[in-house]
Amino acid sequence: MTPRYRRVVLKASGEALMGKQGFGIDVSVVDQIATDIADACSLGVEVGVVIGGGNIFRGVAVASKGGDRVTGDHMGMLATVINSLALRTSLAKLGVDAVVLSAIAMPELCESFSQRQAMAYMDAGKVVIFAGGTGNPFFTTDSAAALRAAEIGADALFKGTQVDGVYSADPRKDKGAVRYEHITHDQVIRDGLAIMDTAAIALARENNIPIIVFSIHEAGGFGAILRGGGHCTIVDDDPAAQQQVSA
Repeated sequence: MTPRYRRVVLKASGEALMGKQGFGIDVSVVDQIATDIADACSLGVEVGVVIGGGNIFRGVAVASKGGDRVTGDHMGMLATVINSLALRTSLAKLGVDAVVLSAIAMPELCESFSQRQAMAYMDAGKVVIFAGGTGNPFFTTDSAAALRAAEIGADALFKGTQVDGVYSADPRKDKGAVRYEHITHDQVIRDGLAIMDTAAIALARENNIPIIVFSIHEAGGFGAILRGGGHCTIVDDDPAAQQQVSA
């Protein structure tokens, strides 16, 4: 079958990698994400991945306690490299060829990012894992994911979250929260729906990149959406499908 999208970027939070642990990496969770990526690759989809570092370190935590935000963000970037190497290992166990490209040079561990090299690897069918955020402080890995999606000409940006789409409020706290099937980038920004930071949403909007919000914990969910089904919210600027709400 022909997948819904040909080239995508998958953004997963570092917190998702913890599983039920309070810190670090739950290998079983990483293996599940790798299995979902392998499934997408079997459909002929070209996959790029950005993983946060919050399971290990969050730069904003340093700033909130009076520390230097720049140093804290650099530490957070290193955490994303650790997570990226873990995902590459899980993909290798499945026979999926993957490469880590870091925005921060560390040649002993992985290659440095360049748009040209990323495109070449994706054209060759490799999974490209983008590590180190944007390489700059004050930018989140959400912004890095939107940036990389724009740079490689992705057809969609998949945002793996703790819930199965975009809600009017946190459904884990508000039983009356409404789930959207389809909304626009502008509505997400206007209503302050916390799926990604504003810079990431704006960058996706400016480059006409739809954002697909789904549960990273639903095994097979990534592939199901690529096959035209699955549970998700689509964020784009299609006027014919604005503000659709699930029953």
